[in-house]
Amino acid sequence: MKYYVGIDLGGTNIVAGVVDEEYNIIAKASTKTNCPRPEKEIADDMAKMAVQAVENANLTLDDIEWIGIGTPGIANSSTGIIEYSNNLGFKDTPMVKYITEAIGRDDTPVFIENDANAAAYGEYVAGAAKGAKNAVCITLGTGVGGGIIIDGKIYAGSNFAGAEIGHTVIEVDGAQCSCGRKGCFEAYSSATGLIRMTREAIELFPDSEMSKMAQERGKVTARTSFDCMRAGDKHAKDVVDKYIKYLAAGITNTINIFQPDVLCIGGGVCNEGDPLLLPVKALVKEEVYTRNSEKNCEIVIAKLGNDAGIIGAAFLGRANQK
Repeated sequence: MKYYVGIDLGGTNIVAGVVDEEYNIIAKASTKTNCPRPEKEIADDMAKMAVQAVENANLTLDDIEWIGIGTPGIANSSTGIIEYSNNLGFKDTPMVKYITEAIGRDDTPVFIENDANAAAYGEYVAGAAKGAKNAVCITLGTGVGGGIIIDGKIYAGSNFAGAEIGHTVIEVDGAQCSCGRKGCFEAYSSATGLIRMTREAIELFPDSEMSKMAQERGKVTARTSFDCMRAGDKHAKDVVDKYIKYLAAGITNTINIFQPDVLCIGGGVCNEGDPLLLPVKALVKEEVYTRNSEKNCEIVIAKLGNDAGIIGAAFLGRANQK
């Protein structure tokens, strides 16, 4: 049996996992990222978690084929440098060099990739996109992440910044996006966008069920509008319908560009299941350019959850061999 280490570097947590050749995570280790702080300190903690995960699996680094890292931002898989990550405060960070030095193993290859690309690769090798030739994975979280697999390879673009699906505009001069543009897919279809639209509705309708629930729970979440819709709140249903309309528009755009075999959507919002997926699929079916074709892209919910990034990172060595 062969073993690999995948590290999922996030703004909140660093999680390392040992993954076997059958895509099973057999041990994990995690710690807080504690941003902002010096990048070398974060790299040292990543290396510690990798070693800890290996020890938790009752293995040694001699048993590990390679280490893969999924990171936010522009990750140059050729040089091993994270060129830029606004969430982590990284700029031209030689991450592969740091990790190699920290673990003290020049003979253990280390690979890096954007975190959304790594998660997409995880779904491709072991999850909802397994068996596809071409696949796109969209993650609905704080932002909207994208990962593209073409002919079994991760597509990162000529500058390693490809697949920023969340920063395509679906509403010209629309809501402000954190990237600086207005009307981005991310501004409307992320969990953050859904929360914003829910808050706007609460301001307009202070007697709504959404307003009462927000007061009871002490906050507005991405679940508020869906929960209140199920409770019969008309205004909550309007928010959900608007959210689904924007999500379907962004997915339709993506399918029209790439025409993948499978498009999988992940992230906490997807826990809503069919109340989200079925109306999205119906809208996309009406709008997609190939609606009259016999074979169309299959839209599915991602299967691996938070493990997608770990599994995908663990198999970056294979992706680089391809």
